[in-house]
Amino acid sequence: MLFRQLFDRESSTYTYLIADNETGAALLVDPVREQVERDCQLLSELGLTLRYCLETHIHADHVTGTGQLRQRTGCIGVVPAQAQALCADRHIQDGECLRLGAIAIAAIATPGHTDDHTAYRVNDTHLLTGDALLIRGCGRTDFQSGDSGILYDTITQRLFTLPDATRVYPGHDYRGHTVSTIGEEKRFNPRLAGRSRAEFIALMQNLNLPEPQHMMEAVPANQRCGQAVAIAAGRHG
Repeated sequence: MLFRQLFDRESSTYTYLIADNETGAALLVDPVREQVERDCQLLSELGLTLRYCLETHIHADHVTGTGQLRQRTGCIGVVPAQAQALCADRHIQDGECLRLGAIAIAAIATPGHTDDHTAYRVNDTHLLTGDALLIRGCGRTDFQSGDSGILYDTITQRLFTLPDATRVYPGHDYRGHTVSTIGEEKRFNPRLAGRSRAEFIALMQNLNLPEPQHMMEAVPANQRCGQAVAIAAGRHG
């Protein structure tokens, strides 16, 4: 298996390239619009054929590159089952698997950050957690149908029950971390380790974070697979 972690500096987003070494079939998880040229160049250099673009959820902090990549490569755009994205070619259900040759990518519904959020377990060793579980953190829950209690249940009952050696690859990182494990996060994640459900909810309700800078553009664009939405200009007195 070929596995690459790619980074967009502006949004601190990780995109993941996964490919089967025998067939050259590849997929990208959470591609970023501004990095489409980079991704296409890497696919070409490695002799890979992009079969799928796979989203963990409808993002609020960047616009997906799926639409442009689909136009350029003919790949299939895949979003979680609950995602409001009629432009997608396919919606993936909890427990469903995508296959690239010998590689199995299993969908794990992980709501809480958003109601459509899905993580992906690759060959039982790599866990792409999106914005649900971050390295020493977790996704926020104060917009886009977020729910702190549901996120706590998701992480503790769906992710922390996986083997401790499972490698955790998040959708974002703001401090330079690249990979963790389930065992590490159970022990050292300050938002979760030793906290009850009620304590977690109280913590999340008092984060007081600013809204993502590009949310008003990103959410509607991502519901259209990266196609920008025209907004009428107006004056506000």
